[in-house]
Amino acid sequence: MTVTKGESGREGADDKGRVSGEPTGARPGDGYVPSRRRLDRERHKRARTRRATAVAALSTLATAAVLYLVVVNAPGWPRTQETFFNGRYAREAFPKVLEGLWLNVRLLLVCGVAVLVLGMLIAVARTLRGPVFFPLRVLAAAYTDFFRGLPLIINLMIVVLGVPALRLQGVTVDPVLLGGTALTLTYSAYVAEVFRAGIESVHPSQRAAARSLGLTNRQALRHVVLPQAVRRQVPPLLNDLVSLQKDTGLVSIGGAVDAVRAADIIVGRSLNYTPYIVAGLVFVALTIPMTRFTDWMTARMDRQRTQGGTI
Repeated sequence: MTVTKGESGREGADDKGRVSGEPTGARPGDGYVPSRRRLDRERHKRARTRRATAVAALSTLATAAVLYLVVVNAPGWPRTQETFFNGRYAREAFPKVLEGLWLNVRLLLVCGVAVLVLGMLIAVARTLRGPVFFPLRVLAAAYTDFFRGLPLIINLMIVVLGVPALRLQGVTVDPVLLGGTALTLTYSAYVAEVFRAGIESVHPSQRAAARSLGLTNRQALRHVVLPQAVRRQVPPLLNDLVSLQKDTGLVSIGGAVDAVRAADIIVGRSLNYTPYIVAGLVFVALTIPMTRFTDWMTARMDRQRTQGGTI
């Protein structure tokens, strides 16, 4: 049966319930027909998006071409190319840098877990209430103030070079373990402040509601406050882990053969700095996925907050 415009208030539909002029992708028989104005608006948005993409691509190509011409036409480019972008040394360094990178990945995994646990404990200690916990709060505040103010490179030198000089019985002198300890000490101070900010951002009424339901202070902290605090602080925590991933290369100052040290060995033998470029590009390739994941997580949580959804 064919329904005329006068009978249905819309353009004719065929025997299967499809509306003539219905856009592709519309569900048959759902009773919804986009207006012409909306179709025109969506067409305009698609055209504007295509135009913006084309302009961005052209401007990017133009910028890259200008930079390339400026660099390759510089007076010192041939020498720079030979010293920093030598293909032979890049091929020699790449497998050794990858082999050393495995140490950086293991340090990231172990130190990342240790940093999160220690940072959480310090943050909880700083937020404990009552005069009996005053000494613990002072110690936690002193820890965060000291290690946030101490440059990481100096902390690494003190731990990696100073601890073995003490000749303490039963204390390791492995530069990997000592370097990981220094990284954990520094980054746990930063992460502790991130966790503390998340804990203090939870409204006091949440804790009061938990207490009114019969939960103890410890149960309210564990089941009500901390879950909300951690969810709110996921993006900055991921940013700290990205920084930790890069700084694992600093353990090479103690002699640990990681990606940076593997490149340094080849540089010392060849006096060519291409291995450093290779190591840097490997770290960038390792960091980009986590950085993009952090951006995606941040945007997702921002959308949830804007829409009033549960975070």
